[in-house]
Amino acid sequence: MSTETVSDVRPFGPAEIDAVRRFFARIPDGDKTFFKEEVDDEATVQAWASDHRGHRLLAFDGDEVAGYVAVIPGVGWTDHVGELRLVVDPARRRHGFGRRLARLGLVEALRMGLRKVIVEVVTDQAPTIQLFDSLGFEGEALLRDHVRDRDGQYRDLIVLAHAAQENWDLMATAGIDEALST
Repeated sequence: MSTETVSDVRPFGPAEIDAVRRFFARIPDGDKTFFKEEVDDEATVQAWASDHRGHRLLAFDGDEVAGYVAVIPGVGWTDHVGELRLVVDPARRRHGFGRRLARLGLVEALRMGLRKVIVEVVTDQAPTIQLFDSLGFEGEALLRDHVRDRDGQYRDLIVLAHAAQENWDLMATAGIDEALST
């Protein structure tokens, strides 16, 4: 798989279920510890393919999924907030690919009319925290012993937030919003 090129970015639909399952099979088990959903479960992946509430995008390299980004909107009194979930193929990490997908997720959140986007990261994932920090996310909450890994160890979780609408308005004023949407 090339780390430089992506042939296509498109919404996740039923036709991509097998490709998504192959993608998640390549993700190390240690990374899957911190996923909110059981990505190895076929029913979970099938439900995603028909979920019209969240927006899920897939980046392809040929026929293989190279990355996944989802924006899941809140409900009720948090329907203005979306959670961004990002997973990058291990072969593409640390090459700027995750940053590109995260930016696409932010643009999608704005298209959805969301005012705020959050991401949850285990505190020892420094490169991931740095990635989101560089995109304008700021620490909003530290939840101690909030998640338990597969070995039964409790880990701290940080919630990073991006004031999407405010930042978008500033970018539009500066004339750089169009460059980000491509």
